[in-house]
Amino acid sequence: MASPLVTTDWLQENLDNERLVLIDASMATVIGKEPIVYDQPVWIPGSYRIDLEGTLCDTGSSQLHAFPTGEQFTQEVRRLGITSESLVVLYDNQGIYSAPRAWWILRSMGLEQVFVLDGGLPLWLAEERETVSAPVQGAASAGNLTGRLDRERVRDSAFVLQHLDDEQVAVIDARSRARFLAQAPEPRPGVRGGHIPNSLNLPFTEVLDGYRFKPASELEAMFRQLAPNLQPGNGQQLVFSCGSGVTACIILLAAELAGYDQLSLYDGSWADWGSDESLPVAWD
Repeated sequence: MASPLVTTDWLQENLDNERLVLIDASMATVIGKEPIVYDQPVWIPGSYRIDLEGTLCDTGSSQLHAFPTGEQFTQEVRRLGITSESLVVLYDNQGIYSAPRAWWILRSMGLEQVFVLDGGLPLWLAEERETVSAPVQGAASAGNLTGRLDRERVRDSAFVLQHLDDEQVAVIDARSRARFLAQAPEPRPGVRGGHIPNSLNLPFTEVLDGYRFKPASELEAMFRQLAPNLQPGNGQQLVFSCGSGVTACIILLAAELAGYDQLSLYDGSWADWGSDESLPVAWD
């Protein structure tokens, strides 16, 4: 499959596919949008659960929501029975929110056959498809993958600082315009307002149409409007940031849909940059 997205129709037709590993990557904490709250949790049949705030987060790091270690990742994907032949589909209970974060973790650790369910659980429910009251607890057989982080896909503050004035590196921030301009307070204590100098702002909500991504043509036009030199295939590196590295992955996925490559995530994002007084901040 060429697209990083799958539709609800595709998933319905492939629920019995032996290669399918279906994963709910929902998070308990939702920031930047009004969360969808459920009276009772439900899952798409055959779903496993992963914990982006625990099992797939390096809790030993000073960064919030830090990328998992290779050991953490390996242990989790083997528990889920993921092999090199698996088709991994991720979704979350907000439509499009945290599933892209899980998608980028798996991609950055070496798994290529990984996709996001466009519309997630809300669209699945809106279409009155079958659900179950509990996820699958463990795979029938262990997986065999070993995680190896591609460091070209995950950046830190040192890389961003080094390339602040590099026209071939663009930092794109997924936070709201008000937070980007320090007109609204940051939700985390000790984090300054403002943004990384020379960075561009594309709030993650703007790449979505309800529960789903906007069409690729609209997304490409949106990126072109950010800066004249943002064009697919021009060799420019796009580094995505947000509050803590979660919603940045939404616009990173949107960029891939629009035809861009050389994409990476600033994993610490603004929680890291904004709390480090040695790093410069802009407000306009």
